[in-house]
Amino acid sequence: MNPPLATQNHPADQSKVIVSPPHIDPVPEGVHRPLWSVMIPTFNCAKYLRQTLESVLAQDPGPDQMQIEVVDDCSTRDNPEEVVREIGKGRVAFYRKPKNEGATANFNTCIHRSRGLLVHILHGDDYVLPEFYEKISNKAKSHPEASSFFVRCQIVDDFGELDRISGRLAQLAKPSSSPDNLFYCNEIRTPGVVIRRCFYEKGGGFLPRLVHSADWEMWVRAIGLGTGVSINELLAAYREFPNNDTGRLARTAENLRDYLRLGEIFESNFADFNPGRFRAMVAISAKQQEMNFANKGDSEATSANYKLWSELTPWTWQIWTRLRQLSAR
Repeated sequence: MNPPLATQNHPADQSKVIVSPPHIDPVPEGVHRPLWSVMIPTFNCAKYLRQTLESVLAQDPGPDQMQIEVVDDCSTRDNPEEVVREIGKGRVAFYRKPKNEGATANFNTCIHRSRGLLVHILHGDDYVLPEFYEKISNKAKSHPEASSFFVRCQIVDDFGELDRISGRLAQLAKPSSSPDNLFYCNEIRTPGVVIRRCFYEKGGGFLPRLVHSADWEMWVRAIGLGTGVSINELLAAYREFPNNDTGRLARTAENLRDYLRLGEIFESNFADFNPGRFRAMVAISAKQQEMNFANKGDSEATSANYKLWSELTPWTWQIWTRLRQLSAR
């Protein structure tokens, strides 16, 4: 049975609610276990899938060592299976889910369908850089006690142009079971993460109640319940643009409201977590998103993010901020 996570309701309600991560069954006996399972969740992003698959196949050690499978969450605007046939040429498996269930549930489907000892969930619009699998394989061999492995990512836009680089995870330079430095800022990007399947079997899958921050919660859980270690090298690429899940959720500030749900989980599971500091971080992010959308002339998104900022910000600070804005004109 997976260890339950205690989560706290609205601050006015001090009762605790137990949230259990989805159970992940072990791979049945007799099934071939490759070292790698590269599981590629996709939804309406087939135009990027070609590059994703090519980047993996360029490092393919063969079917005995690597399972490669695309898991489609019932795409409605494109045909990822066609791309898999063209690029994979029979080497890449394809599975289309019976119904659309959202990104977090699709991550769990990927885990359920994986057979490898090391599971790499690679978004259908992201890609790996040379030596990704070789270097993490070596790290996994040299640190059998570690359950999770992290590398730095280049963050690119819709056209593949470099925007920035994810931060260094200095606290994980040596194997560590302390996730404290990840409580208030998440520098980890999903394509730069590999987790042993045995950890998912022990610790459970991604929390479906989190629509945007389920990955953040998982990285903290994998380090806190297991052990994490990083490689301070640029070995994967994460695509960030207005039309992906992050961009769409930011328009309604739902990405940040999901952070508040994440904060409740952290608060109930880690004694040294500071909820006030976390809410202040979310408030700052809401103000930043508000300003970004205002600069783009998106009044609806600006209003949604301002609303969240005002909910989290004391009225005295709101007045000071407004006066500062007026004086800057």
